[in-house]
Amino acid sequence: MKVLIVDDEPDVIEVVNLCFSLRWPEAELIAAKDGQEALKLIEEHRPDLVLLDLMLPDLDGFQVCQEVRRFSDVPIVMLTARDTEVDKVRGLEMGADDYVTKPFSHLELLARVRAVMRRYESQLPAVGEVFESGDLRIDYSSRTVTIKGQPVKLTPTEYTLLFHLTRNAGRVLPHDMLLGKVWGREYQEEIDYLKVYVRRLRQKLEGDAETIGEIVSERGVGYKFVQAVVAQTA
Repeated sequence: MKVLIVDDEPDVIEVVNLCFSLRWPEAELIAAKDGQEALKLIEEHRPDLVLLDLMLPDLDGFQVCQEVRRFSDVPIVMLTARDTEVDKVRGLEMGADDYVTKPFSHLELLARVRAVMRRYESQLPAVGEVFESGDLRIDYSSRTVTIKGQPVKLTPTEYTLLFHLTRNAGRVLPHDMLLGKVWGREYQEEIDYLKVYVRRLRQKLEGDAETIGEIVSERGVGYKFVQAVVAQTA
């Protein structure tokens, strides 16, 4: 596994290197000290994971993350001393997969990294079905999503969330169930993650309830996918 560390503090790079050398020695680590270098290395080396600081001397981590998401779905874990809920939510909205605040322990960092990699490496079963809701079509066997025949680009996490919602269309899935299925049991209290990803899915599934269906929130309980009116009456 190849890991890119993006941080302008040599001490942090050294700590992360030590962490992986002790607990994950087979990982290959490369480093970038600013955003522009990070973007270049991601394109050149195609890392399996990016550990991204927010406070960089040129582009900030939010900008880097947003730019990366234009061409890659590589897992991104933000490492930062900025621990406000606003920063955390913004990082997730920009496309980060997880958010770890400094200072962090070796065990915490590796647990988060392993959880993120587990989501990306695990493949949902090819169930051999097609889900249709108006103009929305999901081919579960090929993991493709289209609206009016046009592909919708989803990250692996976004697709997994949509998979569970549509496979259980019309049924409310509790928050903790969705978090456990998509992120893992250790994330069952991270409601912010679920809220952000539902919001991202809603933005990508452009249309309205009558033409593609919608993800509906049941306050304090969970989410469900309600099929398009045309799909329900067909």
